Amino acid sequence: MSRTSRLFKLMDALRARRHPVTAAQLAAQLAVSVRTVYRDVQTLVELGARIDGGAGVGYVLRAGFFLPPLMFGEDEIEALVLGARWVQGQGDAELARAAESVLAKIAAASPKDLRDNMADTGLWAPRFKGTAQRAQGLGVIRAAIRRERKLRIRYTDAAEVATERVIWPVALGFFEGARIVAAWCELRNDFRHFRIDRISSLETMDAAFPRPRRELAKLWREHIKRPRPEAGVPNHVADRN
Repeated sequence: MSRTSRLFKLMDALRARRHPVTAAQLAAQLAVSVRTVYRDVQTLVELGARIDGGAGVGYVLRAGFFLPPLMFGEDEIEALVLGARWVQGQGDAELARAAESVLAKIAAASPKDLRDNMADTGLWAPRFKGTAQRAQGLGVIRAAIRRERKLRIRYTDAAEVATERVIWPVALGFFEGARIVAAWCELRNDFRHFRIDRISSLETMDAAFPRPRRELAKLWREHIKRPRPEAGVPNHVADRN
């Protein structure tokens, strides 16, 4: 492995960690000596990488430093292209444009032009008819999740009962044939799952979540693990609105 390639792999290893990682752990991951890790970390610091920590303590890479990827393997290129093509088939025009832009930036940032490799990848994700119609409002919901803003919706459940609700969206799921938003529902005073194609109106409110979305998402994950007392199946299996 060349020194340049080793530096990029070290950067990737540090990027993947949110907490300090020791030189011994990095050495084992990269199949090099601990002394080599020490030298390479010092080289990255001299290049401008914001690496905190030291020998015997562990290293953590702070945000704000970027090196373009040195190279991508065949499997990595296929994963990137397949993921982007899947996103483009989900009916969210903004995400589709973003996926295309990501691939273009990756190709431009690499020393080797990858555009031909990406175009020739023989992996395709299906685009189902009607996806765009079912996906109306996805951009609004994504923005509300990102900005932690409440939504006012008009929703028709499986029994064709329409209700007005205020929800706090915490997650958006892309399932085959359905897009589902998981949210705290003020009407039910509990978490609920709403099919996007059953939302007839959608409005972003100025009101923010009363709790951080991260906390709400943790509570939601605990909620979906709880079995339904009457049936013994997870809450997220049934439409319980």
